[in-house]
Amino acid sequence: MPQDNTNSFRSATISVLVDNEPGILARVVGLFSGRGYNIDSLTVAPVEADGNRSRINIVTSGTEMVIEQIKAQLDRLVPVHRVADLSQDGPHLAREMMMIKVICPHKENGGYERAEALRLADAFRARVVDASTESFVFEMTGDTAKLDAFIELMRPLGLAEISRTGVAAIARGTRVI
Repeated sequence: MPQDNTNSFRSATISVLVDNEPGILARVVGLFSGRGYNIDSLTVAPVEADGNRSRINIVTSGTEMVIEQIKAQLDRLVPVHRVADLSQDGPHLAREMMMIKVICPHKENGGYERAEALRLADAFRARVVDASTESFVFEMTGDTAKLDAFIELMRPLGLAEISRTGVAAIARGTRVI
């Protein structure tokens, strides 16, 4: 008997191509908040040289039925040109950038936290973009799980502050939205 996936919960990375005009982002966010849907990540930027169109990347989660409702409701908004569920339509790339501040002053124990923070940053390919005698700011790009893992490793070393961009996503190969 075929399995019914309508109640299975999943994450979705949805890209929306829109006219770049005032109020469109508010309408998209209003669609989510008005129906009680959560936005896990949101990025938006112009994608054409003349600035007339923008791409909105939204990461959300829900049952298959809820995701389909979100896509249908987004598709009905004016001035939306295209809605694509990158997580369902085939292989895609998703990356996020973050800066993370770790405060670990020199201590009499030889600065274990500082050395460990630098060692882990190297292992995760994070760049030091600011350093002082008491802190580091690391810049890192990768998928969400990688960034989350780095954050958890930095917590006991003096994690002080995090700033993340949200997910930027694009289909692999020749597929476009």
